[in-house]
Amino acid sequence: MRAAPLAVLSATPGDLLIPVLPWWELLIRGLIVYFFLLALIRLTGRRQAGTMAPFDFILLLILGNTVQNAMNGGDNSLGGGLFLAATLITTNWTMLLLSRHSRLVHWMLVGRPVFIVRDGEIVEKALQRERISRHELMSAVRTAGLTNIEQVKDVILETNGSISVIHRTPA
Repeated sequence: MRAAPLAVLSATPGDLLIPVLPWWELLIRGLIVYFFLLALIRLTGRRQAGTMAPFDFILLLILGNTVQNAMNGGDNSLGGGLFLAATLITTNWTMLLLSRHSRLVHWMLVGRPVFIVRDGEIVEKALQRERISRHELMSAVRTAGLTNIEQVKDVILETNGSISVIHRTPA
């Protein structure tokens, strides 16, 4: 049995670069998805942005695939993809600049560090709000070379999701 002949491509090289959707629709779709994901990630807590567990990584991959069609609206042209990539990179760069020049924007995008242990006392509300387990807290304490919470002055959840441990100084 013979294989069917390959279909001949009818598109010209110029057709590959011409988006199917208008540029303004691609722009709006890209911005909506960018800001939606930004808000969603910001609302789910800093832990998501810090160290990723395998299930967090899987979620990130699936999330990217899920929003792809919402962004490109079925436009799979090279030009549409390049325009969306430029839109996302430009938006991200603009948000970085705004964040550097405005405390309000920086706070909205990045937040502030949060004490989860202050002066040797665990701040239970902060642990709950930031969804950090005691196991994760103690893991950070051990990583800092300490064996128990009594040796800790402060533990701070940084804006990038990492945890900083400040040792208690001997009296």
